[in-house]
Amino acid sequence: MDLLKVALYFLVYPGLLFLFVYSTFVEWVDRKLYARFQNRRGPLYTGRAGLLQPIADFIKLMAKEDIVPEAADKPLFNAVPVLALAAVLTSGLLLPVWHFTTGIVSATSFPGDIIVMAYLLSLPTFAYFLAGWSSASMYASIGAVRVLTLLFSYEVPMFLAILSPAVLAGSWRMAEIAQFYQLHPEYLPLNIIAFAVAVLALQAKLERLPFDIPEAETELVGGTFTEYSGRKLALFRLLTDVQMVVGAGFLATLFLAGFPGGLIPGFLWLILKTMAIVVILAAIRSVTARIRIDQMVSFSWGYLAPAALLQLVIVIIMKGFLP
Repeated sequence: MDLLKVALYFLVYPGLLFLFVYSTFVEWVDRKLYARFQNRRGPLYTGRAGLLQPIADFIKLMAKEDIVPEAADKPLFNAVPVLALAAVLTSGLLLPVWHFTTGIVSATSFPGDIIVMAYLLSLPTFAYFLAGWSSASMYASIGAVRVLTLLFSYEVPMFLAILSPAVLAGSWRMAEIAQFYQLHPEYLPLNIIAFAVAVLALQAKLERLPFDIPEAETELVGGTFTEYSGRKLALFRLLTDVQMVVGAGFLATLFLAGFPGGLIPGFLWLILKTMAIVVILAAIRSVTARIRIDQMVSFSWGYLAPAALLQLVIVIIMKGFLP
């Protein structure tokens, strides 16, 4: 029975099947919301209300010719999409969504898993850099440099933001942090500044407006992905969708008290809370325009990092007054 649970955990929920299906659904919601905010209709014809459009796009790309540039570093060029997707899928398995015991320890929960989670969610950014650098393309190389610049801008505020709920809960295990806020929901508002910083940092990590500087179609054609096509481009597209789901789940675990109540209630909480964060991301994408790379650096170090530090100071002070 335990072996069956492990198999279901890794292959079905929250494993590969769930991450694929839910990430494509989240992409559809994001595209629909983005269209509605702009007074458009969005995906419409493939499936009911265009529900199957992201899956149709994925299948179409998988069927396209896969071209590798003559001057590219072929082994690295071919390996990067697979390795990046594997890192994000692995991070999805760390979300404390299915508890095998009556306690708080899930199949993949361990002390310090919050650090491993943040590390795994950072790997796709390095993969984007390697993808652009190995393409031997001027546009892709410029995009790759912008990816690294963006990384050094948002990653520090993101790490500082996720420290706040962990310090207040007194744990580095995501399941324990979530349980702390389930038992003490009155402490959730104390992390509101860190939550705002984390959402903006996640938007930058996903390279969505106003932080889509590395791709910037009007400047760099396709940025880091200019030379990618076919199956590899499909994997990158899927990677972005899965990263949005896992990133939203990560923030929901730390800032919104996780997914309590066992398998079925926890599943419903996961959908509700991650979808709420996706709506926020879509709204930010809809009401903002792309900023320059220097503006992003100034915004991150001038506003996001100080805000995250202020939140950390508040939490440390409040920690001294907790019983």
